[in-house]
Formats: sequence, C-alpha cells, structure tokens
Amino acid sequence: MAAAQLSVPDQIRQLEGARKLVLGDVSYYPQVIQATLPIIGPSAQVEFRRWGADFLAEAFATPAIPLSQKETLSLIVLETLKLLVEDVNQDAIVLRSVIQAAASIYPLAVRWITHNSYDTSTWERMMAIKARILRIWDTAPISIRICCIKFAQRVVLAQTPSINPEPRRGDPLDISLAIIPPTHPVLEGSKLEAEASGLLDRMLSILQENSSDALLVDATLNTLSILVRARPATSNKILNTILNFNPLKLANSPMTPKTKVLIKSMEKTTRMLLMHLCRRNPHNPLVGRMQQYVERLVRLRAEIFDEGGRKRAMAEHADGLDAKRQRIATVSHPQIEISPLKPGPHSLAEVFTFTNNDGLKHFNVGENIPADLAAKISVLTISRLNPQLLERAIQGVRDRLRSLFEAPQEQINPETTPLDVEEDEDDYEPDYYAAEDTEQILNKLDSSPADERRELEKPTLSGLSLPTFRLSSPPTLTAEQASRVGQGSIARVFDTMRTLEDPVVKKPKAGINRLAASSYDRDSWITLITRLGSRTTSGLDDISANGEDAKVALPTVRLSDSTRELLFNYVLEDFRKRIEVAVSWLSEEWYNDKLQKRSVASSPVPRDPPMNYEKWALRLLDGFFPFLHAQDKVLTRFLSELPELNSAMLSRVRALCRDPSLVNLALTSLYYLIMMRPPVRELALDTVQDVWAEYEDSRPMAAKYLQRWRPGFLEAAQQGMVGSEASSGANVTVVTT
Repeated sequence: MAAAQLSVPDQIRQLEGARKLVLGDVSYYPQVIQATLPIIGPSAQVEFRRWGADFLAEAFATPAIPLSQKETLSLIVLETLKLLVEDVNQDAIVLRSVIQAAASIYPLAVRWITHNSYDTSTWERMMAIKARILRIWDTAPISIRICCIKFAQRVVLAQTPSINPEPRRGDPLDISLAIIPPTHPVLEGSKLEAEASGLLDRMLSILQENSSDALLVDATLNTLSILVRARPATSNKILNTILNFNPLKLANSPMTPKTKVLIKSMEKTTRMLLMHLCRRNPHNPLVGRMQQYVERLVRLRAEIFDEGGRKRAMAEHADGLDAKRQRIATVSHPQIEISPLKPGPHSLAEVFTFTNNDGLKHFNVGENIPADLAAKISVLTISRLNPQLLERAIQGVRDRLRSLFEAPQEQINPETTPLDVEEDEDDYEPDYYAAEDTEQILNKLDSSPADERRELEKPTLSGLSLPTFRLSSPPTLTAEQASRVGQGSIARVFDTMRTLEDPVVKKPKAGINRLAASSYDRDSWITLITRLGSRTTSGLDDISANGEDAKVALPTVRLSDSTRELLFNYVLEDFRKRIEVAVSWLSEEWYNDKLQKRSVASSPVPRDPPMNYEKWALRLLDGFFPFLHAQDKVLTRFLSELPELNSAMLSRVRALCRDPSLVNLALTSLYYLIMMRPPVRELALDTVQDVWAEYEDSRPMAAKYLQRWRPGFLEAAQQGMVGSEASSGANVTVVTT
C-alpha cells in the first residue's frame, strides 16, 4: 500500500519500526535520518513533526553513534531544524525536542567550522537557530524554557576554555574554545568567550533573583555541576551565586501543600549539588563555606517542617485496643472472588487470573514492564500479602487445574477423521516426492501401452487433487524503468559506503588489477562504484541505434552517467578527506579511455567513443577550487596523483593566481610537478611562464622558479626582447605529455 494511502497512526507505526531498527544497529542512522527528513519537515502534520523532532533529539544525544558520524549527520539536519524552530506558530512539543537536538549539535557545529572554515553556510544556519532559541528563552512556556537553559549550558561549554592545556590529548567529546586557533577566519575567540560569559550571567540570574519557580531553579542547578567541574574559570562566579541563593524563601508565605513541595524540591536540589561539588573537589577554597551552607539548610528545613509535620500521639482507648485495627482483625476470611472456569479449552493465563476487569486481563506485563522492575514489584507485593489471602488464591488455582484435569475428553467423530489413516497406525509417514503436473501425465500416457493407458484413465478421486498453479510472467521493463531501478541500486551502494569508517591501519593498494569488493570494506566499495561508473558503457557506443540492443544500451549509459554524478557529489561533500576517492575514480576513467582508444584503433568500423577522464577531472577542479585557501595541500596532492595532466587542467591552476592569496599555492603546486613529474615538466614550466606574463603580483615567485629552469626567458624579458606576445602569453608553447 502506498504511503499516501496509510492513516497517520499506521505511518507513525512504520516510523517506530525504523526507530527500533536504529536502536538495534546504529549504523542505520544515516539512511533512516535521510529518509525521514522529507516526512518530518515544517510542512508536515504535527504528529510527524513531533515524532521527527523527538527522533533527532534522541539520535544526537545517544553516545552509541561515533562523534565523526554525528558531525556529518548534523550537517544534513541543520536546515530542517532551522525551519522548525523559526516557525512562530510551532507546536510546543516539537519546539522542545528541536531545542534539545540543537543543544547536542552546537558543539559539533563549532568543531566542524573550526576545521572547515570554508563552510560558512553551515555556521550561519547554526547561528540562526541559536538566535531564535535565545529570543524565546524568557517568553516561552516553562517546558521550553528548561530546554533553553540546557542549550545555553552547551553554548557556554563550547565557548569557554577547557581544563586540558592540549586539546589533542584531552577528551575528544570536550569541545571548547581551546580547539579554535587564534587566527581563525570565521570564529573570534574573544567574542565567543564574551558571549558565553553573558549567557552564564543570564542563567544565574534565576538564582540571583531568588526565583520561586522551582522548575526553573532545579533546571538551572542541574546544569551547573558540569560547568564547575569542566570549566574552572566559571566556578567562583557559580559557587558565589549558589551560596547567596535562598531556596527557603517561600517559607515566609502561607504554607500550602504546593508551597511545601516547591520548598523541599529547591532545598534538596541545592543541598545535593553542593554536597556533590564538595566530594568532587575537596581542596576547593570554598569547601568550608559550602559545608556551612549545607548545615544551615538542614537546620532551617528541620525547623520549618518538623514542627508542622510531627505526627499526633496515638489516642489510647479504654480497652487498650485501636478501633480501626480491631475492625480489620475481626475479618476472618479475606475477600477474593474466584469464579470457576467455563467449559472448553483455556490458556495458562486464564487459570491464574481472578480479576473480571477486561483492561487488566489484556495487560501484558512482559511487554510493558521491564523484567527487573516486574521482579521487584512481585517480590514486594508477595512479601506484603496477607497469608490467608495468598493461601486462598493458591487453593483457587489448584481447584481450577483439578477441574481441567477431570474434564471429560472430547470424543472423536469418525466422519471427520482423515481419510485412509487408521487411528492406531503410528508408522504412517507422508510421501515427499513432487506431484506430477498435467504435461508429465500426458507424456506418460502417450508412451505407455494401451492396457496401461486404460488403467491410468480409470476414474480417481479427482476432488482430492489440486490443479497446478503457474505464476504469470513478469512485465518487461522499459528503458526508463530499468534506468530508475539501476539508479536506486547505485544510491543504496553509496549509502552502504557512507556507513563504513576509514580503517585505522591503512592497507597497501593492490593496483589497477585489484578485485572489487573482495573484502567488503570502504576501499572495496569505492573500487566497485568507480568501475560501475567508468566501465559499464565500454563497447556500447558502437551498437546500432536502430537495433534491439539499443534498448539495453540506453539505460546502461544513463546508469553510468548517474553513477558519475553521485561520485562527483560525494567527493565534493568533503573533498579534503575524499581526494583519494577522486584520484581512484579518475584513474579508472583514464584507464577506460585508453582501452576505448585501443579498441577504436583495432576496429574496422570508424566510431568516436566519448572520453570521460578530462571532462570529469576539469569538473572536479572547478568544483573544489572556490573553497581552497592558502594553506591547502590538497591541490598539490591531487595534481601529483592524477594519471595524466594536460594544458586545460593546468590552465585552471593558472587561473588561481587571480587571487593574490592563492598565488603561492598555485606556483608551489606547479613547482612540485616540475621537480617530481618529468613527463609534464615542460607543460608546467609553460604554465609558470604564463603566470609570470599575466599576473604582475606573482612575478617575484615565478621568476625564482624560471631562473633555474628557463633562465633564457627571464634574460630576454629583462632585455626587452619579449614584446607584447610575452606579456599576453601568446608565445607560450603548450607541450602535451
């Protein structure tokens, strides 16, 4: 049944099945999150938004998912969270879960932008979410304000320095201001620390104002312990605020039951927090003040509640007996109704059930209550039961079992017994050979003698035989359907590859003749995908468009192009970490182009197969060039590992010199090719000459390289022998490899 035809409860039940799947195996989180994002978006029904926001909050809070995978998933869900939290009419339950998810994601976003300063759009989304949460902090319902306090705590933790002087040796989960370099182009440490100090003051203002809202006070106190422990710079401000806070302020108002509960809650939370801090750090200079404060709280609490809460003395009767206890004691037989079982079969649960309440009868303890909790409840209940009541219940179960045992056995109706099977035939075993179909019987009749044929044609119990069932042939796939199915298969392969982590120990490469997917690790899947993209169209370009084989060639070509597009997008998602994938893919494309050229040379039919190596290499260069910075080494590595370079590729490198900050990167990469790749040395030198001629800012560095390898060019330029052609780069000769 299509998803659109299912009711909302049925769809929620399917989503719960997906949640149980990821709880059993966290490797499915990326697929489930990507599949459910369109369902839980801001335009979805409120039931789906509630489920989705709660699922995302649960996913990013679980410690079972690795930190790197959480970081990647956070980039996927930020836009959805931003749209949900910015809706002014958003459901309170959805908003609460969205803020909880944002609290878990904020440190991950700080870590991501610290190491990937080019991705400013992700940081802008996170800043929009943070601004919206801080705006609604004071005006939202109480449950949402509690979540805002938790979010503010995570911001303070991420934007203040940690106790570890060297972040690389500390806890990888402890993301703090210490991981941000002073010269970061996006994050300014001084501004972030100032903002964190302001947020901490805003959190402590609830205690400084001696608020009587116990929920907000308890939520604030519960977030301060980790700040004191992990951020010592904030401990003095926090402890002084707590020591000046009076949780017993409401004792001066009329003592209602609600007031008593609020006072006890705030006093206990404050006292337990200070006792915990004293145990964690007994050498803190404020330990003495904290102990005195705790003792004063205990004394004041006793004075407030013990007088009013002391029990009345038991009134003694003239006969020395309590009237209520006397009435209970006069009941000799406990009241319990044990009805006899009705005739017919019964389950074991029905034998032990005495209640007539249908709700209790159908309540499954095993599914709704954990086993350890059920065991504790059972032991406590049995230990407090009246012995007479327990004995009466046990006797009732015995009577029911006896009645079931003494019930007469059901008589067997001979008319309904199976045919040809004797009741006392214990050795009967059915035959497990396959039944003959109609065609086999007809062949047997044609080849048998006449007498035997007449014997076979005698009437049989045809009513007991079953006709042969044949499945209809599946419909033939069209080219569009085949292409769509193939693209779905490739997408699932990509999802499988995304879930695999990089190996801790790098294995040596097996070369161009390695077996694809032989070890089922990430490298094997990459090999499989790159060959699916590069080799699936080999030999299909010469198929006649008018022939029947063209129907097969068309979806294959589309599948190959779709695979290349997916590879291209996969590499650009994180090109610095996946540049090895790009090199492996382009190497396969280069190898396939060479095989195609060799096939064309040996084929008697002239044809012009498409060449894909240069096309996709240029697209990759154009794709990640806008995100390069001056300290990037990925360009040098990429150019050095490509199987072949040409003038079109190096012209892209020359164009980098338009940005003065990238001149050093471009010329260093070209100089590496001059030194380490002799086949392209002349081509790289030609490109350096072009850079010297076109960009004046790059001439000092380019001249240093040309002085060693082409001194004649510089001498001619200095003497004025290189005219307008040299300045425009027209005299440069392109040398191919």
